Amino acid sequence: MQIPKDLIKEAAKKLQSVKNKSEFYNLRSHYLGKKSFVQNAFKELKNLDGKEKIRIAKSLNLLREELTDFFESVDLKVLAVKEEPYIDVTLPVNANIGKKHPISVVMDLILDYFHNLNYSSYFGNEIESDYYNFEALNFPQNHPARQMHDTFYLNKSLNDKCLLRTHTSNTQIHMMLNKSAPIYMLSPGRVYRCDHDMTHLPMFTQVEGLAVDQNISFSDLKGTIIGFIDYFFNQSVDVRFRPSYFPFTEPSAEVDIRFGKKGWLEILGCGMVHPNVLRNCNIDARKYRGFAFGVGVERLAMLYYGVEDIREFYASNSEFLNQI
Repeated sequence: MQIPKDLIKEAAKKLQSVKNKSEFYNLRSHYLGKKSFVQNAFKELKNLDGKEKIRIAKSLNLLREELTDFFESVDLKVLAVKEEPYIDVTLPVNANIGKKHPISVVMDLILDYFHNLNYSSYFGNEIESDYYNFEALNFPQNHPARQMHDTFYLNKSLNDKCLLRTHTSNTQIHMMLNKSAPIYMLSPGRVYRCDHDMTHLPMFTQVEGLAVDQNISFSDLKGTIIGFIDYFFNQSVDVRFRPSYFPFTEPSAEVDIRFGKKGWLEILGCGMVHPNVLRNCNIDARKYRGFAFGVGVERLAMLYYGVEDIREFYASNSEFLNQI
């Protein structure tokens, strides 16, 4: 039995013309597969006498090891680069391309309006300390929002309470402590509260705005909010400001809009920044004043798209998402 001497060189030469992994595996099968010379030669050993059989078997084993080492040394990543993707031009066009989630669409509308007014966006911590989430914002110790049934606390230490922020106002505190006035900023992001029904979620998206400057008045706040609402709904909308209470603003107001047959609907809260909050952030409350507002993105999205159940936005229902 004659054993080819240049089988490795022959395989190496043919490998140069291989263009993809499929051709590589076919080549390897040609030299090491069931129908390869090596395998057929092993089958023929039974026809040889003792000494010749041992000599040929050793040579075949050595050849098989050399071929195996050769093919195992080939870098398949190189072949993947050479491989050209196959495109079947007879397949129908797939028009189902990705789109923005409705919450992202509404978020972009909000940010675009205020960015055009030279507000800057800042993204703060979702895990926050009690100080930045409550204390610096003038929340009294007995305020209901600080209780376990309203807030997600991450530990039970009274000296170092960590929690999931209940609003994005914590970002405003960080900013006022690290940047001198004037400040015009937005703090968008996720917030967390112990609430879950058709109009509330334990996790939702909020955008809060803050302006701190000299000679700012409640009239500036009203003009900013009314301008945003008209922009968002692309029409002039009836708006009313109702007196309300928030620990971090004084005076405070809830903002309602007249929305078709639904009548008056609350869409956001706002007010003049409480002097205590400014002082907590080392800002001279005699020189500077400010206003703040906060809007729930999902609440606006429900009005924008005519959705009744807020939970639909996070149900991963492709039929619902395609409809809107």
